[in-house]
Amino acid sequence: MAEDAWLNRWEERYSGEAFAYGTAPNHYLKEQLTKISQGKILFAAEGEGRNAVFAASLGWEVAAFDISTEGKNKAMKLAEARGVEIDYRVGELETLGFAKEQFDVIALIYAHFPAAIKSLCHQALDKYLRKGGIIIFEAFSKKHIDYLSRNENVGGPKDIASLFSMEELEADFSGYEFQELMETEVELSEGLYHNGLGSVIRCIARKK
Repeated sequence: MAEDAWLNRWEERYSGEAFAYGTAPNHYLKEQLTKISQGKILFAAEGEGRNAVFAASLGWEVAAFDISTEGKNKAMKLAEARGVEIDYRVGELETLGFAKEQFDVIALIYAHFPAAIKSLCHQALDKYLRKGGIIIFEAFSKKHIDYLSRNENVGGPKDIASLFSMEELEADFSGYEFQELMETEVELSEGLYHNGLGSVIRCIARKK
């Protein structure tokens, strides 16, 4: 089963003692959160919690989800170590009980869902964001496949369909005003699996 293989991949990655992507927040997320008044934020595919815990340390009311129990376990340990609380749920989004228009911000930081459902996941998230709410997004672009061929240590999906284009994001978030949407080259140093030069798409989009 493809779904089992996907889950097992992440359970295995997060089961080690070391944090797969480190414990420091993503630079782009950190930069954006300092510009916004604290409120309620949801982290999608949050893994081991580095970004959620950082947001909680700034005073955000933080919720997060992932399919990996191992990821949640690491996230809760990190939250305890940093003295913050996060509401972390495990499972498919539609089963987790979040409320319509519950959040002021939804963060998608390297939230690489399987190619067949990635747009559906983006569209499903929309109903949990209030009108005027913000999407913060950073993930690998389709050009990243070339960077990955030169350096596997930079990480990211190895199939181009799982990578993103700006046109895909514009379609997925068609009811949004894009305050920033760009493809750029970044030097990553995040834990064990994001190291080196890569190509990413970054966007800030406000729900109309």
